[in-house]
Amino acid sequence: MSDSSPRHVLDGYKALDFSQLVAGPTVTRLMAEMGAEIIKVELAPSGDHSRHLPFVRDGRSAYFVQQNRGKKSLCVDLKNPEGRQLVRELVAKVDVVVENFAPGAIKRLGFDYETVRQINPRVVMCSISLLGQTGPMAHKPGYDHIAAAYAGVIDLTGERDGSPVFTTMAMGDVSTGVHALSAVLAALLYRERTGKGQYLDSALVDTYFHYHDLSVQLLSASGGAIKPRRNGPHHYLICPGGVFKSRDGHVFIVALDQQWARLCRVIGRPEWAEEPTMKTGALRAQRSGEIIPTIEAWLQAQPSDEAAMAALEEARVPIGPVLSVERAMNHPQLRARRTVRRVSDRLLGEFDIPGFPLRFSEFPQELALEAPLLGEHNAEVLRDYLGMPEDRVRALESAGVLHRGDR
Repeated sequence: MSDSSPRHVLDGYKALDFSQLVAGPTVTRLMAEMGAEIIKVELAPSGDHSRHLPFVRDGRSAYFVQQNRGKKSLCVDLKNPEGRQLVRELVAKVDVVVENFAPGAIKRLGFDYETVRQINPRVVMCSISLLGQTGPMAHKPGYDHIAAAYAGVIDLTGERDGSPVFTTMAMGDVSTGVHALSAVLAALLYRERTGKGQYLDSALVDTYFHYHDLSVQLLSASGGAIKPRRNGPHHYLICPGGVFKSRDGHVFIVALDQQWARLCRVIGRPEWAEEPTMKTGALRAQRSGEIIPTIEAWLQAQPSDEAAMAALEEARVPIGPVLSVERAMNHPQLRARRTVRRVSDRLLGEFDIPGFPLRFSEFPQELALEAPLLGEHNAEVLRDYLGMPEDRVRALESAGVLHRGDR
């Protein structure tokens, strides 16, 4: 590419990022990977809470690095009128504003959408919260798994007669960040066509509830006759569909109706393919007490999990190993696609993080990105955007309006 060519698909777009921890930073992390310039507004004196999350060495958080590579850190006291004025002036210079405070907090800081749009009518502002900006409980603060609980997701996870359980991953936060990103990009496209900015209200509970592929319509359309329920390691309505004990560990198998006959042949039960009471997944679920042990017995009789997987894959029956995080990180497919990416941080050195999940044919190369130190870009941002001389920036730092750290 020539020097005038864009670095990536969002090159030239600018965002002001008030967000912390996971959901909001996911939006701007992906935007940074796509070439947008992200000004991360961190609240003085300590900045983003994730700067203190493990793994931490010598005061530097690998978690923070993972979530904030490619962003510029402006650490400012927004309770100070001069600090608020600096950020107001920056609002006029950007395309996108992102925040994920509890509803009402951004207004108390002086940057709600009605205020922001008066400064910059073309701005796209995205707010991310637990339950959204509207409704009788919109004010409620909370985190990922609180939304999962409200959305009926945790209740579907766990043993049939046991307590509900949850995954320790922030699936709702990350997913809401990606959903919010899609809204931001659509709003930017709309703005390019009309010149109008707009406000985006993204809620963790909306994202989680959106994942109910079967449950909601089953319950509603059946008039309550079919009630979704947790069912341990196997799906309550799809059989076979779940985690099976194999010779060496566990595998996940899903055989829908079109794969059922092929599975039956491989495991030596071809007569099951003609059995009327096994014609559909729902019917087979009623005989899961017979089907599941038979499949597990076949798996455990094979020379290895690799041999079992090879036999089922040859028959085009979907199967995959249940890998630990460590094994997944070292899997050749994930390494080949850079699904697992090795990065280098100036303080922590080299370590692995999840890679960029989007692929663009016009921009096949990853950008070289680095996570900021606290307030590292105070002078750069205020110089480039507001024309402020460095001695004035240092005076503001001395006065506590701006803050700078070494981690």
